[in-house]
Amino acid sequence: MPSQWDSTNRQWRDGTPIRYVCTAWGDLARNATESLVDGSAVLIRGRVSGVKDDAIWLSVDDLGLSLRERIAYTEAGLPGPGAAAPVSPPPAPQHAAQETPQPATRRPGSPPGWWDDRRSSNWSRPSTSKAADASPLRVGS
Repeated sequence: MPSQWDSTNRQWRDGTPIRYVCTAWGDLARNATESLVDGSAVLIRGRVSGVKDDAIWLSVDDLGLSLRERIAYTEAGLPGPGAAAPVSPPPAPQHAAQETPQPATRRPGSPPGWWDDRRSSNWSRPSTSKAADASPLRVGS
């Protein structure tokens, strides 16, 4: 929903909602069905195919999940399912007089240790030119 500045009250107010009817086909439609839930913020790249019934109709070429409010893990960004299994601590040395603290195990499904290291460093993925063509939308709006 677009926001508008109300100069009389000196605050933002919600504008008139804009309805988008998006049509996707084939693998894109199947993947969107498996990946998205109602209310997910998405970015759409496609063509306006019509304006009718107070809605903008779009033919979708590509879509992606907005990362403004969440972190998304992809198959390419994480190792296989075996890497998410709990890590067992190394065996304690037999000659140690004191007990040394063991490293904490990661919960199944949590990102691997290198993920936290990468997020805390200054690493960033270069942007692509296609991102400039994307428009933010909400699924189910």
